[in-house]
Amino acid sequence: MAYFEIVVVIVLTCINGLLAMSELAIASSRLPKLRLMVEQGVHGSRRALALALDPGRFLSTVQIGITLIGIMAGAVSGATLGGRAALWFAGFGLSETVSEALGYGLVIGAITYLSLIIGELVPKRIALRNPEGVACLVAPGMTILAKVSAPVVWLLDRSGRLVLALLGQSQTRDDTVTDAEIHSMIAEAESAGVIEPEERSMIAGVMRLGDRPVRSVMIPRADVIMIDISDTPAAIGKKMAETGHSRFVAYEDKPDNILGVLQAKDVAIALLRRKSPNLKQLVKQAPVVPDTVDALDVVNKLKESDVHFGLIYDEYGHFEGIVTEADILEAIVGAFREEHREAEPEIVERDDGSLLVAGWAPIEPLLQRIALAVPERRDYQTVAGFMLDKMGRLPAIGESFVANGYCFEVLDLDGRRIDKILVRRHAPVTRRAMS
Repeated sequence: MAYFEIVVVIVLTCINGLLAMSELAIASSRLPKLRLMVEQGVHGSRRALALALDPGRFLSTVQIGITLIGIMAGAVSGATLGGRAALWFAGFGLSETVSEALGYGLVIGAITYLSLIIGELVPKRIALRNPEGVACLVAPGMTILAKVSAPVVWLLDRSGRLVLALLGQSQTRDDTVTDAEIHSMIAEAESAGVIEPEERSMIAGVMRLGDRPVRSVMIPRADVIMIDISDTPAAIGKKMAETGHSRFVAYEDKPDNILGVLQAKDVAIALLRRKSPNLKQLVKQAPVVPDTVDALDVVNKLKESDVHFGLIYDEYGHFEGIVTEADILEAIVGAFREEHREAEPEIVERDDGSLLVAGWAPIEPLLQRIALAVPERRDYQTVAGFMLDKMGRLPAIGESFVANGYCFEVLDLDGRRIDKILVRRHAPVTRRAMS
């Protein structure tokens, strides 16, 4: 009979482990992944999703099973196996008190160890490795168990809801996915080798693009090469040749009277055909983009445009700059300049660990790199704008400030524009005690 009782305890422990694994698997399953598995027709996924959407009933079912198994295992181990072990020790001539203490202690210790390993730790580790897959496997059985124990489950579920209401806790599950969670999942995917570091960088760039206004990726007016079509063809041709650009903002008489975009190839084709080009007729219309529009929304406007070129205006109708498909691509994959700016990286890490940062670089990558929170509401998009916001004025070369343990120092100015910034860890100056 002792072997039968041992087998009963092992079976009960295994059932307890199955329930614990089911509980953790369904509770840890991500709803978006379960919905995807339902669309793919994975067996058991629909029931797993139903259990995950209504965890109160499922958890009540599991707790009923675990509680009953615990009571049954305790009865078997205490009333039978403990007594048998005590009699076995008594056969060695030990007193009744010592025999019972050793017998019950040995059985309780063995059952506890078996329950922890087989009934808890190993099943839960299996569940955590693949929660959605395990949830699909156990969902049919758990659904049947929930139906069998429906009356008791209803009572427990209602009782649990009542207690939650008294504690002021919400009964709905918050499944909102934040940007931080997405970045964390992407980092895990990179660590596991699922995606390459360059892919992670591009994904982060696309996510930033949706949160940035077009002002953060545009070429400001001060850097835009503009052509007055009222100039002589020789003067215009010389300017095109000197800059090497392929597209130019065209205006007539005064810079604020912008007509559109003049492409160098159109002028060249007209000259090759030995025609005297009418520059005004060669000017093509470009979409007008408000400076408050998200950079990601500009993509469709550029795709629909013949010149893939947007003119940025503020709310007062003032021309602020331009945006091209190259600027959008650069915001995703990183800085590379072909026309309007010489090739230079946004951030360069020096041998001493300090960072040499371009003033035109977007502020988000730098602040994320040094673990400084990015303000949700701000009037700047670049590192230079960050410096101006913190200092409240145009700084001189060599001026600096400290934030989050880092020193931000202005290294170079280009006229009234901050061109280069040095970011290094701030080392507080300590005075030596006078001896």
